[in-house]
Amino acid sequence: MIEPGERVLLLGASGAGKSTLLAGLAGVLGGDDEGDETGSLTLDGASAASQRGRAGLVLQDPDSQVILARVGDDVAFGPENLGVPRDEIWRRVRSALDAVGLDLPLDRSTSELSGGQKQRLALAGALAMQPGLLLLDEPTANLDPAGVTEVRDAVARVVAQTGATLVVVEHRVSVWLPVVDRVVVLAPGGGVVADGTPDVVLAARGAELAESGVWVPGVAPAFPARVPSPSSPLLEIDRLSVGRRPRVAVADGITATVSSGRALAVTGPNGVGKSTLALTAAGLLPPVGGRLRASGPLSLGASDHPIDWKSRELLTRIGTVFQDPEHQFLASTLRQELATGPRALRLAPRDIADRTDELLHRLRLDHLAEANPFTLSGGEKRRLSVATVLATRPRIVVLDEPTFGQDARTWRELVALCAELLDTGSGIVAVTHDAEFVDALADEVLELGGASAHAVSRVSASIGASA
Repeated sequence: MIEPGERVLLLGASGAGKSTLLAGLAGVLGGDDEGDETGSLTLDGASAASQRGRAGLVLQDPDSQVILARVGDDVAFGPENLGVPRDEIWRRVRSALDAVGLDLPLDRSTSELSGGQKQRLALAGALAMQPGLLLLDEPTANLDPAGVTEVRDAVARVVAQTGATLVVVEHRVSVWLPVVDRVVVLAPGGGVVADGTPDVVLAARGAELAESGVWVPGVAPAFPARVPSPSSPLLEIDRLSVGRRPRVAVADGITATVSSGRALAVTGPNGVGKSTLALTAAGLLPPVGGRLRASGPLSLGASDHPIDWKSRELLTRIGTVFQDPEHQFLASTLRQELATGPRALRLAPRDIADRTDELLHRLRLDHLAEANPFTLSGGEKRRLSVATVLATRPRIVVLDEPTFGQDARTWRELVALCAELLDTGSGIVAVTHDAEFVDALADEVLELGGASAHAVSRVSASIGASA
């Protein structure tokens, strides 16, 4: 039972059913033909499916929640469907965009937004409906640190002003502790592990919850030990300009080197071009200006320019994990998905099976080996997308937000796999807002959106950030 006006933080291991529960509360879980259901789920005393409009849901994948082509129209979509008067709709639209810190023209194309901006847009759309129940699924997963605080505070203001009930799913517990008054922890496979005030749940059962994968404040993640190895340049980035359209740069003057056995972390605020840089470095977008040149073993038998490489040449040279995991799924089961790359390399069936089984086990996906990738939770999809690239063991892996949606255990496994990849001599480029991931793996940090765009060693970057 969740009482009106309560503010609940919903926790649990990746795949425990948190997103499914939110969908049920929003009345969009589907009918009997889409799954099994026992018990009852009511909102204001009636079936949740009959109360649509009372709940505002922000999905784990903000890309799937963008409906219309322009920012203002997208935020207005919900209030329009609720029959709100026109003048009131546009007052709500502007107020919601201000609340989430999305300072963009109302006619800005939604297709031009970064992942973090889409996340803010989805939240603005939910706030504009002024729901009685606000349901948030990982609402800060792709936001920069300042954006995390801004969005969290915006949600706190809205629920305080309206008295709305709040249920939020977030792996990083400390972000929401100042806002919530109750913590509910779901058990994998069903049931509730813990339920109570934050102090009671986290203090009394913190060690147990941390062991199960919950990010408990004060319990630091364990970093894998790195084995030093010789390093040589693989990809040289010199005064590079990047963009999604010809001759239109979203970031320029970028200088860095991707080397064997070393990890380059790309950080910076939302919307400054991090994902665009990742796609350019991966040979999937042409540079707008400057130079991007493969060197050493990366260029053997191929052009020096990754954008000229064919897909088979890319396969063992540069593997890419997109910001949206679903953009790279090709097969109907996890096992087939993981075998796609190794099969394209014409590996022996036994080698393919060994690689597939190892990755399924390491990333806690073996019980889902025959499931369709599109039926997974957000965190499970992210682990699968990383695994599909690791299966081909490329010389460079480009990762865009590799750790979103992960509980503490699956986070450690992802980081350990990346560390092992570095130890074998591959290089990593990781776009991330995850400070723990940077601490665990990054040798250099490239921060976009500042006065300069030059990669520096992690020690130097930390000194600069704290000054």
